[in-house]
Amino acid sequence: MRHAILKLGAAASLAVLASPALAHVGAGHADGFAAGIAHPLMGLDHLLAMAAVGVWSAVAMPSRVLVAPATFVAMMMTGAALAFAGIGLPAVEGMIALSVLALGIMIVAGAGLPGMLGIGLAGFFALFHGHAHASETTGAALAYIAGFTLSTAALHLAGTGIGLRLASSPWARAGLGMVVAGSGATLVFGG
Repeated sequence: MRHAILKLGAAASLAVLASPALAHVGAGHADGFAAGIAHPLMGLDHLLAMAAVGVWSAVAMPSRVLVAPATFVAMMMTGAALAFAGIGLPAVEGMIALSVLALGIMIVAGAGLPGMLGIGLAGFFALFHGHAHASETTGAALAYIAGFTLSTAALHLAGTGIGLRLASSPWARAGLGMVVAGSGATLVFGG
């Protein structure tokens, strides 16, 4: 147990010291299904946030494990629709970074956070993720959207699997949550 805690502490330290790897390196580079699949996997911000939604959902609401991920996907699509309609959202990059921090804290809190509040927060942050994705779309927009939606769902499912495994270990869950929150803090305050 002590060895596992030391590993988690080392991982948290590395995550906090890591430089941000944002998926949004500029508008106009996203075209087609393959780019959509790759986009959420290419940046630490999206990768951690989307997996964290699944982890939190599994530890906080194991009997309704897919509600938060489904809400995230639906609200992400709403955010994408807003971007396509030319409706801007404030501080998109900052809110995406903040989502990683908040979701990490949610994992640490586990079932201590009311389910509807957690679902609402995940949905709120999903608006910004979807808006960012769509703002970068060029060319084959529908294929790109299909790709990032599928990739997002896969990250949610992976996170759910991790969360179900960690649900019985408060230490492991808290350690993972601290790593995600530490990475989020680096994204929010470091860049």
